[in-house]
Amino acid sequence: MSKLYIRVISDVVCPWCFIGKRRLERALRMLPEGIATEVHWAPFQLNPGMPPEGIARMQYRTAKFGSLERSRQLDLQVARAGAEEEINFAFDRISRTPNTFRAHRLIRLGTLEGVGNTVVEGLFRAYFVDAADVGDPDVLTVVASEAGIDASRARHFLEGEDGAAEVCAEEEEIRRLGVTGVPLFVIDDRFQISGAQPSEILVETLLRAGQNIGWPSNPLRMPASRRLTKISGEDRGRVAGER
Repeated sequence: MSKLYIRVISDVVCPWCFIGKRRLERALRMLPEGIATEVHWAPFQLNPGMPPEGIARMQYRTAKFGSLERSRQLDLQVARAGAEEEINFAFDRISRTPNTFRAHRLIRLGTLEGVGNTVVEGLFRAYFVDAADVGDPDVLTVVASEAGIDASRARHFLEGEDGAAEVCAEEEEIRRLGVTGVPLFVIDDRFQISGAQPSEILVETLLRAGQNIGWPSNPLRMPASRRLTKISGEDRGRVAGER
């Protein structure tokens, strides 16, 4: 049976991307045994013009949303959604909004080393749960080491320019396709799901896409009334996050 390719376009400072990761993981567990998938994490910087050292999160959020109170209201909404996925967002302890380019380069290194998903998980947890600065090479080196990458190799990679051109090229390609927000799940280059949709929606879309590559028809007997989410251009921007 053929493998289904899932491209997840995300940024490590997007809380809905972390929630979407959890929902995708649940969806993959819901698939019948023997169904093969491969997940690729693709780069998208919500703040491509962010200074390399980042800025104070309070300053950034106040400028973006108009007031600190509005920022806190949005954080509370996300925290409630995260709690349903057993994510304990530590928004009150996050002091900086970082530049995420190095983090995306580390994800590329993780992918080359076969631990891309583990690196992504480590970055999300470092930023949203441990309130660490994922723009800091020291923090990134720890994430890499905990994912099984040799710390000295990770440090050398991050201090140089390895992977930079490739990350830039992939992100430029994504933006040329009209992507303006994340998370965006691209399944077999046929179906797109915008936002952290429920796992059931992801499962149905995976199964529908899988039929195009020889998967059995509707093996889970998903209700026909379930709405398949397929993204139009105007829908892609309807996401929330640290933009």
